[in-house]
Amino acid sequence: MINIRRALISVSDKNGIVEFAQGLTDHDVEILSTGGTAKLLKEKGVPVTLVSEYTKFPEMLNGRVKTLHPAVHGGILAIRNSEEHMSQLEEHGITPIDMVVVNLYPFEQTIKKKDVSVEEAVENIDIGGPTMIRSAAKNHNGVAVVVNPGRYNDVLEELKSNGGGISAEFSSKLALEAFEHTAKYDSVISDYLQKIFTPTIPFPEVINLGYEKAMDLRYGENPHQKAAFYKNTRFTGVCVGNAQKLHGKELSFNNIIDLDSALDIVMDFTRPTSSVIKHTNPCGVASAETISEAYIIAEAADSLSAFGSVVGLNRDCDLATAEEIKKHFVEAVIAPDFHPDALSLLSKKKSIRLLKTGTPIIRESPVEHKVMKVKGGLLIQTGDFPDLKVEELKVVTEKKPTEAELKTMVFAWKVLKHVKSNSILLAQGERTVGIGAGQMSRVDASMIAARKAKEAAKGSVMASDAFFPFRDGVDAAAKVGVSAIIQPGGSVRDEEVIAAANEHGMSMVFSGVRLFKH
Repeated sequence: MINIRRALISVSDKNGIVEFAQGLTDHDVEILSTGGTAKLLKEKGVPVTLVSEYTKFPEMLNGRVKTLHPAVHGGILAIRNSEEHMSQLEEHGITPIDMVVVNLYPFEQTIKKKDVSVEEAVENIDIGGPTMIRSAAKNHNGVAVVVNPGRYNDVLEELKSNGGGISAEFSSKLALEAFEHTAKYDSVISDYLQKIFTPTIPFPEVINLGYEKAMDLRYGENPHQKAAFYKNTRFTGVCVGNAQKLHGKELSFNNIIDLDSALDIVMDFTRPTSSVIKHTNPCGVASAETISEAYIIAEAADSLSAFGSVVGLNRDCDLATAEEIKKHFVEAVIAPDFHPDALSLLSKKKSIRLLKTGTPIIRESPVEHKVMKVKGGLLIQTGDFPDLKVEELKVVTEKKPTEAELKTMVFAWKVLKHVKSNSILLAQGERTVGIGAGQMSRVDASMIAARKAKEAAKGSVMASDAFFPFRDGVDAAAKVGVSAIIQPGGSVRDEEVIAAANEHGMSMVFSGVRLFKH
């Protein structure tokens, strides 16, 4: 048990601090404090001893040095059951500090401000605060450390239950929270300075992934697996983590992955577009004049697979769209917003999850790096793809594609980069008609896409995520009536593949960009 007789309080976030300090004094705890915190507590009638009086050394350098003093850190770090440590405190006239209540300069909030200068950002790097927090957390067997204002009531309850003491178990939890707090703080600083000092280096020597737990999930990919969802609190753009759930059951592990996929696809399009997702792959994607029409077409592309799907919309969900969605078994919908009548209608389905992003779903900022965890490490790559332009496509066959086919090729290419490899996609206009995803053989992917497209394969455009290593993929396309193909090119057998397209009277273009997705 840690008996709390003296607490040092120095906080940037002053929410709840007056009430907490008053609660400490009710347990006869002496309060040491600095600067603005001390001033506030005094104004509210809380007895306070200035740290400068305790150390007998004034604050200096415009407040940069306040608590960096042996009287402070000796009082925190001394091991209470060490005769040597305690005698040294007595020799130097240092009294123990049993609790440290500190939260840090608002660095993260500062760098989010528009046009913040590097000088202002650097001035908000806390030095004394993290030092005290780490000292107290290191010595958690004798000192309690509180970094989270949300813990104030818990601490007061602990003191009340233990007659002014903090249990070792509770102190250990506070210490862990403290180290997590300073670790995140330092990672935000290093991430910011990497972007400032080395803006052209995409992969720094050290990366710090600052994620916070947003929620526990009912289970993982399967019921026997436990899971949780962690948010990147530094990312302020459109994403599932920043979306607001308006209705429905708690999100599952698979829901979140599929919602991310659904959102990622529709962000690539400016016209009203809907994606229908199953197991991270699109069953159908379509752009149209209205969002309801886009959803109807996308769902119809593979209605059998769309059972239990997740839907992405890049326009607000209106009543017409909600009425169509309500006809089908849909797990979740993500959209910029939901019209009141649409929300009311869909909310009658208890199980469906409805999420709004609150802002337009358009890819305005660069795609985040892609991060994949493997045993013992991380794989990181840039997430960007070039903006495919019709005039940059290389026509390699005798037959030239029509303007309509070229437009469809660009649409198909945008969708295909979101489909697991090996993948083949068939499209008509601005809609997918058949998708073959995640196959070991490109020919198998072609056959699956054609089977799903049925009669719609005739006259369609085929998109391949990588080159055709043999002509058999082109032969398979010709059998079902594909009229044009877009593929990266680059195979040693390109000439053989081009010859096959010429034999079948098909047009083919090379994009020069491979679209593998693992």
